[in-house]
Amino acid sequence: MNQADTFMPATTKPNKLQRIVSKCYQLPQALHAFALSTVFGRVIKFAGTAGVEVLELQGARSVLRLKNRKKAQNHIGSVHAAATGLLAESATGFLVGIHLPDSKLPLLKQMQIDYIKRSTGDLTAIASLTDDQIATMHNDDKGEITVAVTITDSAGIEPVNASVTWAWIPKKR
Repeated sequence: MNQADTFMPATTKPNKLQRIVSKCYQLPQALHAFALSTVFGRVIKFAGTAGVEVLELQGARSVLRLKNRKKAQNHIGSVHAAATGLLAESATGFLVGIHLPDSKLPLLKQMQIDYIKRSTGDLTAIASLTDDQIATMHNDDKGEITVAVTITDSAGIEPVNASVTWAWIPKKR
């Protein structure tokens, strides 16, 4: 099984986003993160402007990074609170988007972020879905799921606790 086969159940037709991501994984491995980040940044303009990088998107897991650069910093030199929220939304939203059929429209419903301590350096978000959540997205016309996301800084500390709830509805034809 190759990288592209890990996104959808075997009985499900790949959605448009999944087909694009699969093409990124057909490139040499050294280009995967660059290609995924470029695609993501063009689709989600704000994430592209902030510099969100897609390091991994496979199966039920995504790994995204936001470097601590001037354009994403707050007044104390760490990643801005809003940019941290963008990273959580991006990691969970890209993962939901890869699994949601083209006939359904994803909607951010709720984002809970508790800022525990100041972050140090870059931030990395790891989001994951369960098999049951993936099945629900495929089988239910409307619904919602809360996607697990862990955000760590360069020191390996979790400066925030976050959870992101995504809903979906049928697209109007």
